[in-house]
Amino acid sequence: MSKHQFQTEIGQLLKLMTHSLYSNKEIFLRELISNSSDAIDKFNYLHLTDDKFKEENWSGKINVTIDEEDGSLTIGDNGIGMNEDDLINHLGTIAKSGTKSFVESLTGDAKKDSNLIGQFGVGFYSVFMVAKHVDVITKKAGEDQAYKFTTDGTGEFEITPVTKESHGTVVYIKLKDEEKEFLSKWKIEEIIKKYSNHIAYPIILNYTEEESVGEGDDKETKKVKKSEQVNDATALWTLPKSSLKKEDYIEFYKTLSHDNEDPLTYIHNKVEGANEFTTLFYIPKKAPFDLYRADYQSGVKLYVKRVFITDDDKELLPIYLRFVRGIIDSEDLPLNVSREILQENRILANIKQHSTKKILQAIKKLNDDDFKIFTQEYNKVIKEGIFQDYTNKELLLEIVRYKSSIEDGLVSLDDYISRGNSEKKEIYYIIGEDEKVLRNSPLLEAYKKANIEVLIMDDKEIDEIVTPSIGTYKEWTFKDITTIDAPDSKTQEEKEEISKEYKELTEKIKEVLGDEVKEVKITTRLTTSPSCVVKDSSDPMASMAHMFAQMGQPVPEAPLILEINPDHEMIKKLDKLEDKDKFADLAWILFDSAKLAEGLEPKDKSAFANRVAKIATEAI
Repeated sequence: MSKHQFQTEIGQLLKLMTHSLYSNKEIFLRELISNSSDAIDKFNYLHLTDDKFKEENWSGKINVTIDEEDGSLTIGDNGIGMNEDDLINHLGTIAKSGTKSFVESLTGDAKKDSNLIGQFGVGFYSVFMVAKHVDVITKKAGEDQAYKFTTDGTGEFEITPVTKESHGTVVYIKLKDEEKEFLSKWKIEEIIKKYSNHIAYPIILNYTEEESVGEGDDKETKKVKKSEQVNDATALWTLPKSSLKKEDYIEFYKTLSHDNEDPLTYIHNKVEGANEFTTLFYIPKKAPFDLYRADYQSGVKLYVKRVFITDDDKELLPIYLRFVRGIIDSEDLPLNVSREILQENRILANIKQHSTKKILQAIKKLNDDDFKIFTQEYNKVIKEGIFQDYTNKELLLEIVRYKSSIEDGLVSLDDYISRGNSEKKEIYYIIGEDEKVLRNSPLLEAYKKANIEVLIMDDKEIDEIVTPSIGTYKEWTFKDITTIDAPDSKTQEEKEEISKEYKELTEKIKEVLGDEVKEVKITTRLTTSPSCVVKDSSDPMASMAHMFAQMGQPVPEAPLILEINPDHEMIKKLDKLEDKDKFADLAWILFDSAKLAEGLEPKDKSAFANRVAKIATEAI
């Protein structure tokens, strides 16, 4: 026997489960049956492809046994089983990356934390909502030694070598005294039919029932052991859509995804022809906890002729659709297809292309309320898709949403186009980290004055990479307002005249600021602000910034141009100022405050603060 400590995060998770206030405790049975089904799937593949197991007289089956006298419930399967390392890795430590994210979301408030359970599939650990003690007896296919994993759901677990005839896993649950409702045959049958009816293997319910035996004075009551299959045992995705109800799809989703919420939508397709395959995809209402982790868990299972192949291949769908849950079942792939073959397989490439199109079309057709939820959860990954998936770029651009300078909420590009200038066909945007800073940017002043809509893009990390790569949408060109001239009513001759008038001033400011600015010039883009900073789009460093961002490297600082507003009182007074020291202070204040207005920081914050204090003191 060996004793082990649970990993810290699992310890926290078990503590939450043990003291759970979660009202839907019955999901523990769904989770354990789902685990059993997965284990049988994995052995079924070996049984069909591995010579060591082909001769075994085997068919997958799950047994659920009620023992009222013992106060226990047992879930057993004849699947692939586990060895000692598997028990430690799968039950004693984090079994999937999202578990850590789930634990990090915990607040310490038991009621609030219990509500999180419905957003996160907690698998095996959910058993501690009802159990005071659990034994897992298991033997891995092809190995001689079996093991027993024992825990009461506190800080540690024990692993002991035991004897078990056949491969598979048995989970023995000693129920808490207050959870004896789960010893009712009717209750267990109801739960299985509700959550696990379309598990592809027979689920056999074993129970004891009292029956009258004999007649007259010899009549007596005996406890009789009984067994019955309580599920349909048909893979749901193989059934015709006409025979399925919405409830069937939803309950299958909950078993497949371990999610306790209904999905936003589902997409069920059967394709016949050169390639024959069936797909069933779901879009979760809540983004997976590991959505932005490099080690995210794939949510799509690959089957070949109903035989499970893998649930760990991230190539089945484009990376940006990693939130999708579902099934791909191919009739044409070989059963012994390897991971290397999968990555380069033409059949799978066709399935991927077809599936992607169907999923995106389904997203586009969501009703308004569901689309708002989708956008809230997945807008950022749709932006990834715009950059990654050129084939579906147009469709993705129809789905993506942006904040707007003139509209509340989020707008589509089609909304923007319907309000835009159909002669110029330009989509104006500004990128930054802070929505409030962007909305108050001096660069928007001329656009507000001219009543021109600007898209506010505050997902800076991804928008800086994606948006410049879009180019055009329905013949409309994307324009970064920080790199173009703003709209105004002055002619080119008038602009040149103003620039000549203030040439000496701009040269003096440039002399003070030195290499901190590439250029100082007069602008007509401002209405209320004295100055602003813009990027020089013609400078090689500007285009290199996008390249560095794409590679995930630190982005070099793009050279800035300081633009000053000749109509502002401060600029007019600065033009006449003869005090060199005060002129230098005001020049720096103009530049640093313009940077602050764009969410950039002054190079020397202390010097900026001192200059502002000095000028303010003189003004009192």
